Amino acid sequence: MQPLSFKRHRFHPDIIRQAVWLYFRFTLSLRDVEDLMAERGIDVTYETIRCWVDKFGPAIAANIRKRRHRADCVWHLDEMVVRISGKRMFMWRAVDKEGEVLDVLVQKRRNKAAALKLLRKLLKHQGFVPDAIVTDGLASYGAALRDLGALKRHQPGQLKHNNRAENSHLPVRRRERKMQLFKSQGQAQRFTSTHSAIYNTFNIERHLVSRNTMRKYRDRAFAEWHAVSAPNG
Repeated sequence: MQPLSFKRHRFHPDIIRQAVWLYFRFTLSLRDVEDLMAERGIDVTYETIRCWVDKFGPAIAANIRKRRHRADCVWHLDEMVVRISGKRMFMWRAVDKEGEVLDVLVQKRRNKAAALKLLRKLLKHQGFVPDAIVTDGLASYGAALRDLGALKRHQPGQLKHNNRAENSHLPVRRRERKMQLFKSQGQAQRFTSTHSAIYNTFNIERHLVSRNTMRKYRDRAFAEWHAVSAPNG
């Protein structure tokens, strides 16, 4: 994990970290974050916040991924349609059975080659082959897993069997509407990769735990955030 360098920035590191956290943690636009900072007496433009988000967001997400524990042994894969610059593209997503987002990949196709690219990236970054890979009925998954020699681990089914992945798309759909659609494939990939890592940190599933347990999980999430976004002296 690498501490972040805030050198040559006019604003204090805590202000920058707060702005980046607000943008990725909540469904806010850059102008919304500007207003929230102004309410706290901090005069900063939304374009400056955009620069902070683009610079520090991916670095913080990389630090989070280095600290995360090994994923669960059951993966859920799914893809959703996104409109980018008037073109139809697909956002491929993988989550484990606990709802942890493992990876997001924006691609132009919904075929075997696209499924194979996602699976190879997953296996490389996770470092192990899961016990089961749950998908919907798309034939591209089976063809890709056959090429990888992991077809026996494939569990294709109906949409209801893959609700973990389906529900994981919802936060991104909300952000997509707030941003008035993604502007390019690269921008969509950068945002979703950063957003998914920060979403994992604060996704404590408060509806499933008691209030006292939720407080502990939330305190742990904030402690992790402060650790991964800490300045290097």
